[in-house]
Amino acid sequence: MSEQKTMSFMEHLGELRKKIMVSLIAVTIAFLGTFNYSEYILQFIMFPLRYTLDFSVRKMYMYYVYSDKLKNTKLVFLSPAEGFWMNTKIALVAAFIIALPIVFQQLWSFISPGLHSKEKKYIVPFIFIATALFLIGAAFCFFIVLPFALEFLLTYKVGDYMMPMLSVGQYVDFCLKFILAFGAVFELPILVVFLTRMGFVTTRTLAKNRRYAVVIAFIVAAILTPTPDAFNQTLMAVPIIILYEVGILASRIFSRKETIV
Repeated sequence: MSEQKTMSFMEHLGELRKKIMVSLIAVTIAFLGTFNYSEYILQFIMFPLRYTLDFSVRKMYMYYVYSDKLKNTKLVFLSPAEGFWMNTKIALVAAFIIALPIVFQQLWSFISPGLHSKEKKYIVPFIFIATALFLIGAAFCFFIVLPFALEFLLTYKVGDYMMPMLSVGQYVDFCLKFILAFGAVFELPILVVFLTRMGFVTTRTLAKNRRYAVVIAFIVAAILTPTPDAFNQTLMAVPIIILYEVGILASRIFSRKETIV
């Protein structure tokens, strides 16, 4: 790290701009492909509306049950441009997910000048793990949280006199917002490792204050989850707590390897 040339604040901003531009170009190129398939992506996004995740207490496993939550109605759009912008948003988020390896590669190249030479070799594991964690978080939200959440929201005190009629734009925004939020939350282990490696916090401090981490996890879950019930909040809080512990363990392993070297 001492061999690296010290960069000024403006040089850092210029470098950051380059990394952002490369990431945006990668997303744009992916967008040119995903936009042509946005209608198929929309059909896939409707999965939580068509299936409900049920839980068997006796057999202790979860399974999907076909249950069209909109029944005899369809998704509607309420303005002439809503359908177009909905397809654009879907394609843009899909393009971002496809371009994640390049985005993470650019992020690594931006922070790598502050790392030791032996730490820079972890670029490939970083890109792979960061991308995998985001995809796992997004999939967990889409296949576990959203079916539960939509079942609760679309049936709560509806009775026989109300029928849900969803705007396609609002439904897509609802799904994409929480998919991206869960994907970002699942990056927690990498954040913990980074903070410990930069010396902002130690693994001992993190382990000692895990009780506060549990409280914060439930607060974050209460803010980010789409329903007010405790069950869906727990579906997000428990992974956050597990990821927090994984981050502490990874930091200890990483530090131990550095000590051996």
